[in-house]
Amino acid sequence: MMLLRSLHADFLKIRRKGIWFLVFLAPIGLVTMQGLNFGLRFDYILRRYGDDLWGGLIENIEFFVPMALFLGCTLISSLVANIEHQMSSWKQLLALPVSRSSVFLAKFTLCVIVLSISCLLLPVFTAGLGLLLGFQTPLPIRELLTMGFYPYLAAWPLLALQLWLSLTFRNQALPVSIGIAAAILSPFTLDLSVWLPLNWATLAISDNSPLAYLLGGVSLGLFMLMISLLHFNRKDVD
Repeated sequence: MMLLRSLHADFLKIRRKGIWFLVFLAPIGLVTMQGLNFGLRFDYILRRYGDDLWGGLIENIEFFVPMALFLGCTLISSLVANIEHQMSSWKQLLALPVSRSSVFLAKFTLCVIVLSISCLLLPVFTAGLGLLLGFQTPLPIRELLTMGFYPYLAAWPLLALQLWLSLTFRNQALPVSIGIAAAILSPFTLDLSVWLPLNWATLAISDNSPLAYLLGGVSLGLFMLMISLLHFNRKDVD
């Protein structure tokens, strides 16, 4: 019950904070970019992906999904944490009859829900673009949902890390810089080890056996969440 009360309070706090704008901006931006790409080069696209136009559309969007996810994890975590930092309300918040664990887990749950909505909107908008371009039905539902959620689950370690850093540091320069660097570097680290968590979001949609990256992402993300929760429970607040 304490977790639910904290989560409800956090949802009220994010109103007019720009978070919902970001939730819609990312999928709309990715789909609009490919809408322009397909619209301006439709004859070339038709020749290249004529046998599988849906696959071609999904493939072109998938390339940018990990980068968008890393930026989303960074910005959402920073905005959620910065609400308390800007208002200097940590002492008042933690003085309430609500456990520190509930406060921390509510903020992580909020980030998960918000990003899940964005990841659901991406396949919905992609399907809409495909239908607008005249692609044939039935829709490739499985491939669309895979594009939206597989990279997201594999990116949980970065989400847990970003929330931890954002809640720990009042100045958001460090966590935001790390998140932006991860997004920029992610396309160039694929030649490195598959054990590098930064690669898991891409491998989850490009590898023939994505289960290991999904399980690895969720497991490492939850492990980092537990470590950051222990740190938060012992940390002095300003």
